Amino acid sequence: MLRAGSVVTCIACKNLLPSRMGVKFRVPLQKLHPFSRAIHHRFSANNNPQRPPHCSAARHYTSLSRLPMRPPKSRSGGHGYQQHRTFWVARLAAKLLKLRYILLGSAVGGGYTAKKTYDEWKEMLPDMSQYTWVVPDFIWELSENIDLDKLARALPELEEIAKLLPDMDKIGENFTFLKSLLSSETTGDSALRAPDIPPTSAATSDGSDKQFKKSSDKERVDQLQEELLRTQMKYQRMLERLEKENKELRKVVLQKDDKGIHQRKVKKSLIDMYSEVLDILSDYDSNYNTQDHLPRVVVVGDQSSGKTSVLEMIAQARIFPRGSGEMMTRSPVKVTLSEGPHHVAMFKDSTREFDLGKEEDLAALRHEIELRMRKSVKEGQTVSPETISLSVKGPGIQRMVLVDLPGVISTVTTGMAADTKETIFSMSKAYMQNPNAIILCIQDGSVDAERSIVTDLVSQMDPQGKRTIFVLTKVDLAEKNLASPNRIQQIVEGRLFPMKALGYFAVVTGKGSTNESIDSIKDYEEDFFQNSRLLRDGMLKAHQVTTKNLSLAVSDCFWKMVRESVEQQADAFKASRFNLETEWKNNYPRLRELDRNELYEKAKNEILDEVISLSQVTPKHWESILQKKLWERVSTHVIENIYLPAAQTMNSGTFNTTVDIKLKQWTDKQLPHKALEVAWETLQEEFARFMAEYKGKDQDDIFDKLKEAVKDESIKRHKWNERAMDSLRVIQHNALEDRSITDKPQWDNAIQFMEETLQSRLKDTESVIADMVGPDWKQRWMSWKNRSPEQHIRNETKNELERLLKLHEDHTAYLANDEVTTVRKNLEGRGVEVDPVLIKDTWHQLYRRHFLQKALSHCNLCRRGFYYYQRHFVDSELECNDVVLFWRIQRMLAITGNTLRQQLTNTEVRRLEKNVKEVLEDFGEDNEKKVQLITGRRVQLAEDLKKVREIQEKLEAFIEALHKEK
Repeated sequence: MLRAGSVVTCIACKNLLPSRMGVKFRVPLQKLHPFSRAIHHRFSANNNPQRPPHCSAARHYTSLSRLPMRPPKSRSGGHGYQQHRTFWVARLAAKLLKLRYILLGSAVGGGYTAKKTYDEWKEMLPDMSQYTWVVPDFIWELSENIDLDKLARALPELEEIAKLLPDMDKIGENFTFLKSLLSSETTGDSALRAPDIPPTSAATSDGSDKQFKKSSDKERVDQLQEELLRTQMKYQRMLERLEKENKELRKVVLQKDDKGIHQRKVKKSLIDMYSEVLDILSDYDSNYNTQDHLPRVVVVGDQSSGKTSVLEMIAQARIFPRGSGEMMTRSPVKVTLSEGPHHVAMFKDSTREFDLGKEEDLAALRHEIELRMRKSVKEGQTVSPETISLSVKGPGIQRMVLVDLPGVISTVTTGMAADTKETIFSMSKAYMQNPNAIILCIQDGSVDAERSIVTDLVSQMDPQGKRTIFVLTKVDLAEKNLASPNRIQQIVEGRLFPMKALGYFAVVTGKGSTNESIDSIKDYEEDFFQNSRLLRDGMLKAHQVTTKNLSLAVSDCFWKMVRESVEQQADAFKASRFNLETEWKNNYPRLRELDRNELYEKAKNEILDEVISLSQVTPKHWESILQKKLWERVSTHVIENIYLPAAQTMNSGTFNTTVDIKLKQWTDKQLPHKALEVAWETLQEEFARFMAEYKGKDQDDIFDKLKEAVKDESIKRHKWNERAMDSLRVIQHNALEDRSITDKPQWDNAIQFMEETLQSRLKDTESVIADMVGPDWKQRWMSWKNRSPEQHIRNETKNELERLLKLHEDHTAYLANDEVTTVRKNLEGRGVEVDPVLIKDTWHQLYRRHFLQKALSHCNLCRRGFYYYQRHFVDSELECNDVVLFWRIQRMLAITGNTLRQQLTNTEVRRLEKNVKEVLEDFGEDNEKKVQLITGRRVQLAEDLKKVREIQEKLEAFIEALHKEK
């Protein structure tokens, strides 16, 4: 598309109507093409005193105003006298009637322009040789594929343009009318004073003639205005057709280049590079006063004010979810707009492209945005500060970065969190307090301006209005509902709100239907402003209306702000990087700068090494600890429920029968479960021991919390294979049924095992008795300890029961009732009151000690009884069936330990290793988990240093590309 600088204007308009003349142009309608506006209205006055010359938004925003200015061509010729003569005629007419014949002057300019030749029209076009830098080199290579001569022949001929010119006869009549009007007045001064003289009662008889002449003049002015509009519309249609053809040509060029016809390396666009920097900054938590002051366009407004609709018009697609009066924007959405051959959208963290030309893709995109918003909102909250990053590309889209924020509310409704209003305010302030952020303030024009909340908020953040652009939405409803349209004029001129702004715009974003397409909304907007009296009466200027002009203005202001501030921000990050590097060198001089992810990978490798070391545990060690732990778990049951009841029987046959029955019951119900529990606990303990005792050369205590969490989670997920229980039960049952001791070493091992077990039990029993009776005489004298009254009673009871045992060494395990009575009476005779229950409890421990002492003595006798065992104790008074029992228990423990060891090494260790890997993978994908488990100043410093370096490098690359584009 051809672009013209700000000084390229219509020669006829500039010569006919200079700026010093009192006649003002009436601005053309929005339907007019920007090229037409550039020709006829580049010199229209801008009377807004509040607009500071800070940003290019103060200029007229057209698609033609962004290229370097071209100095005006010097014009020589004989037209100076004719122009001067035309101007004094128009100036005299204005003084005469005191009317703003803006359209009359435009018609005269149009008539004069119509007399120009085709060569003079060509002279008005800019010298395109100065703008060859705009077009890339590969465009010129398209001449091989595109017939430019054919394209030139397709342009309209002079005759076709002449058909679009105004009716010259009618313009001639207008000149005749002006001439007659001037000749009818006697003096110029009286003509200038006539309109200001008020009517009096002394009016002459020719008053009715003057009134008729005034009404006739008004009709002629209206006719001239309509004629001018029709002429401009004809030119507009022709230019729109050329622009459409140019747009299609550019799309073809971009598509061919995108496919790699020229085999050039694909480079990221400027806006994409800039957006990447902002994405990194959104995740960066600054601790060194390095604040994010990079420019972006922050879109703020009251809820349901039309923020989202304005963004969609700029993006040229209905990409946001919407609801009727319901809060839909629940988190900030960063939208990166850029130009591309296809109209597509893509999330930062996804590779899926949504084709915005397809309704199903649009619906999927809206649904995905809504899901991401709801997912980002924590439980119990209504809005979230988490930013959703989205990029939109398409033909003709202006390059910029916008952030859509949740709408400001005045009241918290049912279903919202109590702090929703304050959260939205603080979030909006956080984005707007950036001194380089462009604030796009959206105001609903269909409601009373006094109900606006956002304008006060914007005034606080930007009191001078140097970076605020005000947008009035729903102007169609405002014009329809307001009794005085002048109120709209006051708003867009900045005279109604105390808020100041860099520029003011009025837009229409549809009729309120969610099914409207962007094209239909554009047509509706242009048709509205075409017929609106807001433009017709001069309340709005053409460059202040439509979202197209708004997007051009915002884009120009955005890039101007970027160019002015990006190098300063790069220097700030450079200084922050120096401070962070200095702190690291001072505190951690011998450590590498590993961020959290790198530390996690290091810890992951260490943990996997520790798990693998489990497979290196020797079979002997496994079996030893398994047997030991299993016997500790079941020894009490064996002694109390199997050995002691069987040992108190009268003969060996009864002993063996009792042992077999109780062993069978134990094997069927409890023993396999106990064995599996022991094996699982042993695996856990060994795993924890390896995790705690690992001493590698790179061991770091910063991993302790992570290792503990991995260990606990892995054990929690590990489930023992229960199918091994049935086979284990069979193995244990067979081992306990075998009574054959084959050699003397086995016999000696069984006796040793029995002796160790009985001694351990005897020691425990004596400890219990000592606690019952209290300190003995030696402890009382040497350690100054005394017995309690209960211990005194226990001691007296113990002494009485010991005398009973000395008299009856073969006494049974239980006292008879008469024996309990005898003991109690004997104690009462010595002044000791005792309860029968206490007597029985004391007897139980004393008899237990007595029995264990006798069993140990019997164990010593059985050491040389293996010969009698082989003869089944025939012709011998020695019976060692208790030794055989302990041998059976010992053999069962050995076989069970061997079986469990095989299951551990062959199955469970590998399954545990698999669980550890799964836990590590899950933790690796959970950033919050990593932040929770790997903490400390060292980690945070490395994280900040990495982020600052990345930001600085990307900023420098962006600045370099920005300078190249200039």
